[in-house]
Amino acid sequence: MRISRIFHASPLAVDQQVELSKDATNHLVNVLRAKVDQPLVLFNGDGNEYSAHLSDISKRSAFATIDSKLSLSVESPLPVHLGQGVSRGDRMEWVIQKSVELGVAEITPLVTERCGLKLSTERWQKKHQQWQKVLISACEQCGRNVLPVLHPVVNLTDWLTQSTNQLRLTLHPRAQSAFKHINLPPAGARLLIGPEGGFSEQEVYQTEQNGFNSVQLGPRVLRTETAAIAAISALQAIHGDL
Repeated sequence: MRISRIFHASPLAVDQQVELSKDATNHLVNVLRAKVDQPLVLFNGDGNEYSAHLSDISKRSAFATIDSKLSLSVESPLPVHLGQGVSRGDRMEWVIQKSVELGVAEITPLVTERCGLKLSTERWQKKHQQWQKVLISACEQCGRNVLPVLHPVVNLTDWLTQSTNQLRLTLHPRAQSAFKHINLPPAGARLLIGPEGGFSEQEVYQTEQNGFNSVQLGPRVLRTETAAIAAISALQAIHGDL
């Protein structure tokens, strides 16, 4: 039987009893039908895993007691900051989920000229909360004990001008360089992926003016969600831990 991994956003210590979140309680009690004394693993983003067991369960609450602490890191040695043009439907959630599984360190959702979503500030905040849940769920599934940083949504222009020591990269099917030919600094890569409709000519010009280097993943034009995952995979395979 697979042991469930649960994110708990509070300090954890051996022999401590903690009340699990409503989402975790619902998943364990109502979906998995977990019982008292069932083992589980907790993590809170501090880089450790905490072996625990369910010590008390009711319809609306569940408590776990922590048995031991294990320092365990599966983080990639290659820091990747993904700047992802926001897409409609579940494409954005899919990119966040899979990029977390592949070891990305930071994600920034970007509003571009051809962005499929035009939302108010309040609705963007709700989207961010939704995406954060997807990120946490991906960490629970893939074994990461450190949460990647999910930055608030920003305009592409603002993100391009941010200071960074990372190598700036963006995809283009007719670029001259491939991922295997680039030299990455210790700070890693800042990877820019466009939305469903791609970048406008003005946005392409802006990326070039702000020092972004074009690289290619072959001659084919990839969908936005495919491009992000393929690019991160290539970086991790050549320069990271895949």
